[in-house]
Formats: sequence, C-alpha cells, structure tokens
Amino acid sequence: MADNEQDSGKQQTRARRRAARLAKEIGAFAKAHDGAEGQVAYLGRRGARIVLVGTDGHWGDLVAPSYAVAEQAVRDAGITVHEAFDGAFAAKVRTGPYEWSRMAGIQLGGGSDRA
Repeated sequence: MADNEQDSGKQQTRARRRAARLAKEIGAFAKAHDGAEGQVAYLGRRGARIVLVGTDGHWGDLVAPSYAVAEQAVRDAGITVHEAFDGAFAAKVRTGPYEWSRMAGIQLGGGSDRA
C-alpha cells in the first residue's frame, strides 16, 4: 500500500471516530432536552459548527473538523437537520437573562460585568 493511501485510510478512520464521538454528544444533548434538532454551518478552514436546539428550547453547539464529519455526526445521531437557521427554527430557542445580558454587552462594546 502506498504511503498516501495509508495516510488517506488513517484520515478516514479518524473522521469516522470523530463523527461517532460527536454523534454520541448530540445524542446525550437530545436525551437531556427531550429531543433535538440541528443545523450545520460551514466555518471555513476551522470546519463546521453544529447548532443544536432541544425540544425544551435549550441550545448548544459543537464544532466538527470538517463539514463532512458534521454531516455524518448529525446523520448518525438521527436528529432533524435544518438547511438554515431561519426564523421558524430560531423561534424554538429559549434565551434567558444571561444570554440577553451578554448580547447587550457585546452590542455596547463590553461584557455585561462592566460598569
């Protein structure tokens, strides 16, 4: 087997393992929040972001090393995946005081703990 074929096989094995770990994390999130839906967003060279929204409105995200790994992870986890984080999907997110204070702080040029 040529070196590049061996390297390619190793990369594929690593990608499958990473997708399996992410799928397990997605499954744990879904279990903790009575189900989940997601959306995969391309981050460029950094990979892809998997945004998760639980049935209860809690949300979280994970970063995958590539878009392909992220797609495999959500497929393996068996969650509903949205093409875009559109209004209907975003409306399912429930934000609390922490998120609102952080968003306000960012808009005003600092964190919520600044005077």
